[in-house]
Amino acid sequence: MTRKATRKTKPASVEGLPADWRKQAKALRRYGGETPATAIERCADDLEATLVERDETTFSLVEAARESGYTATHLGRLVRDGKIPNAGRPNAPRIARRHLPRKAPAEAPLAEEPGPRERSNTQIVQSIIQRGME
Repeated sequence: MTRKATRKTKPASVEGLPADWRKQAKALRRYGGETPATAIERCADDLEATLVERDETTFSLVEAARESGYTATHLGRLVRDGKIPNAGRPNAPRIARRHLPRKAPAEAPLAEEPGPRERSNTQIVQSIIQRGME
């Protein structure tokens, strides 16, 4: 008799792991696995605390600019306009990581010269001959 493989679903994100782990702990307890269930719950608690701490981390505008990809001036304007909550004091704004906007990474520009994989064998040989003569 063959067993049908069950497909585990991946958590939607790291933030979803503690809830998934608690479900696993509950299932383990149903089958008498008290010790591993307790260990998994402790891991879930630790991860949850780490995530909260990470989200509560605050940055100066300069640090936030490095982290987000936006300029410090732009981030300062967003705080001033109330679009991002100020996690600091008046005239000394700070931005919590959880409120930090993220700039989409810029796409790499197209290369003007062909890369090594785009060159023909003849071009590669000619390049080697020219470099050898230099």
